[in-house]
Amino acid sequence: MSESNFMKLQFASRSENEAFARVAVASFISQLDPTMNELTDIKTVISEAVTNCIIHGYDNKPDGVVTIVTEIVDDEVYITVEDNGAGIEDLEEAKQPLYTSKPELERSGMGFTIMENFMDEVDVVTEVGAGTRIRMKKRIESKKALVN
Repeated sequence: MSESNFMKLQFASRSENEAFARVAVASFISQLDPTMNELTDIKTVISEAVTNCIIHGYDNKPDGVVTIVTEIVDDEVYITVEDNGAGIEDLEEAKQPLYTSKPELERSGMGFTIMENFMDEVDVVTEVGAGTRIRMKKRIESKKALVN
């Protein structure tokens, strides 16, 4: 029988909330005793996903809502980051390294690449005018298991 736990977090699409989201998710998953690298990876993907919601989904307008659901099932973490913003017109193009729809903001265009490299699975569902949902999975190699 698998053991699970979850948390749901919603906040305004304001850039100052990105750090809060990162720390909240990191605090929640700390119950799995992740390594520093695993924790850093997850904090980084939260930053990328939330920033994408704010900048691309809501075009930096602070009246949108970003939702994060984090679920722990045994030694796996599932993270969903969702907005109800603009959606992505061409998802395959958006996933290309260095592609950005906002070059004037000096964005790196590496968000999806970072998410895919730091997580075990990344699934993106998007609809123009309705928003984007990113669901990610990472298996945590507990430090407790490494000691034994």
